[in-house]
This record gives sequence, C-alpha cells and structure tokens, in this order.
Amino acid sequence: MPYSSGPAKMAPTNSGEPDMTRMLSLAALAAVLAVGAQAQTKWDMALAYPVGNYHTVNAQKFADAVKARSGGKLEIVLHPNGSLFKAPEIKRAVQTAQVPIGEVLMVNLHNEDPFYSADGVPFLATSFADAKKLMDAQKPGIARRMGSQGVVFLYAVPWPPQGIYADKELKSLGDMEGLKWRAYSPQTARIAEIVKAQPLTIQAAELAQALATGKVNSFVSSGVTGVDSKTYEHLKFFHDTQAWLPKNMVLVNHSLYSRLDEATRRVLVEEAQKAEAAGWEAAKKIQDESIATLAKNGMTIVKPSAQFVTELKTKVGAPMIAEWAKGAGGDGEMLAKALK
Repeated sequence: MPYSSGPAKMAPTNSGEPDMTRMLSLAALAAVLAVGAQAQTKWDMALAYPVGNYHTVNAQKFADAVKARSGGKLEIVLHPNGSLFKAPEIKRAVQTAQVPIGEVLMVNLHNEDPFYSADGVPFLATSFADAKKLMDAQKPGIARRMGSQGVVFLYAVPWPPQGIYADKELKSLGDMEGLKWRAYSPQTARIAEIVKAQPLTIQAAELAQALATGKVNSFVSSGVTGVDSKTYEHLKFFHDTQAWLPKNMVLVNHSLYSRLDEATRRVLVEEAQKAEAAGWEAAKKIQDESIATLAKNGMTIVKPSAQFVTELKTKVGAPMIAEWAKGAGGDGEMLAKALK
C-alpha cells in the first residue's frame, strides 16, 4: 500500500458514521502509551571490572535500588568487564553521551589533570582513614571539573591498599629491575621507569591473558585484582606494601541526567550516596578476604622488609609525591594538607 500523508479514516458503522467509541478508545490507548514511553528511561552502564568484583556488585545494588525507588522510571543495565568500552575510554564515552553512565578509575585521568590521581601517588595516603580524608577533600574539585565538561559526579569507592605481585620474592628495589611490569595508569608506568622495569599497559579485563602468555611477570594492585585474574596460577608472591588506595568513580552524562524528572534525579543522588558508603565498607571487608584467598590458592604473602619499604618510600614515593604536587599546584597543596 502506498504511503499516504492524508488523515486516516475510521471505518463506518452500519449507520455510515465513524465508530466514535472505538475512536475514543484508540486515542486513550495512544495517550497511555505516550506517557509510558516518556516516563521510562533505560541507561546502559559501562564498567571495567568482572561481574563478581565488589565494585560491580555494588553498582548492581545501586542500579536495583534506583529502579525500585523510581518505580521503574529509570532502569540502569550493567555492562561489566570492559564489554561496552575499555577502561580508559569510559569517561570520554560518558562525556560524549555514547553511554549515559559509567565507572572510571580516577588515576587513569592523571594526564588530564593530576588532581584526579592523588589517590594513586605511592605512600601519600596508605590507609582507609587517609583515603577518606583525601576523598572528602577531592569531592568539590571533582564535581566542579566534571561539571565543566558536561558530566555529573555521583560517587566514588576505593580499592584496598596496593601491593606488588611478582614471580619471585622482592627483597630490595634492585630486585625489581628488568621485571616485565603491568601498568594500568601513568603513575604505575612511572614506577616502572624509576625501578628500571619494563612497563606494558594492560587493563584489568586483559590481565589474566597477559599473565597466562607471560607478557608480564609483575604488577602492583590490590588483593582483589589478584583474585579476579587468578594471579596465583601464574605468580607466587604478593608483597603487602599497602602503597596507596586508588578509587573508582561513577559518572553520568549531564544532558541525560537533566532529562530525568526531579523526583528521579533525587532518587539517583540519594542511592549514589548509599552506594558510596556501602562500597567503602565492602572494600574494608574484602581486603583481608582477598589476601586470604590468595594464600589459600598457594600464593606466598610477603611482609616487606624494613629496608625494602624504606627504599620504596624514599626512591619511589618521595620523588613521585614531589612530581605530583608540582603538577597539581595549589590544589595539590590543599589535598596534601587535608591528610595532615
């Protein structure tokens, strides 16, 4: 049948007139469908880590709560393990509305602005208490910076303290020379440069394969990453250096956020606050659990010697803190003061 731009005609009744009851019923149905379409929104969420990772689990609980409290007006569908975008691409994807919402490792934004990477500086903040002080000091600046780029900052959750995985026990800085080192951020690549290791940028979703093929034989991360990637199948030593606590942050495209009605936006923000609190508690709990899992699967958990820790702090931490502070300028001084 050819396309017609003219008005549709109702079939006549036996009297020759349009069936007005049917017309009104169809109009009412169309109105209901239109309202429903406007009221329901589905957002895809880009995540870099596996389904079972506590960051992903926390995000799923957040999404479930938003859907329930909004009465189904906003549904957030998770896409974990870098299946939608690779980790370094997620922030840009959110900013350009390629995806409405995503989770970003803050240290990956170091080259954009050192302000974001304070939590990735070795030995600047090494405990959950200091990491929380740092986060509280960062939040206004993060929100301001993201806002200027059309992005809404929702919440941030830390990783447990970082340690060094290797295929041998490390007793001094010299033992790190020549290691095939997995880097996941500019700062972890800088560590390789200082200790004369061989850096290779590999994101979490690609780590298990890199270990299996022997591309890397060392890296710095939390016990959680070691469990997620089954590092114990390839490397046998985890050095519990507790060097820093990086954070993931969840971001939303501002234009899409603004299209939500006020009540739904309020639900999103309130559940984000709850997700942040729950995520911090989960990180504390999983710290010991993940290291226990590594040990159970045959990995040797090494408490670094005083000499090794001193070398790490003076020859790696100190110069990197100075470099970061110089790049961050006044904001860096503000964040450093918050830790005192």
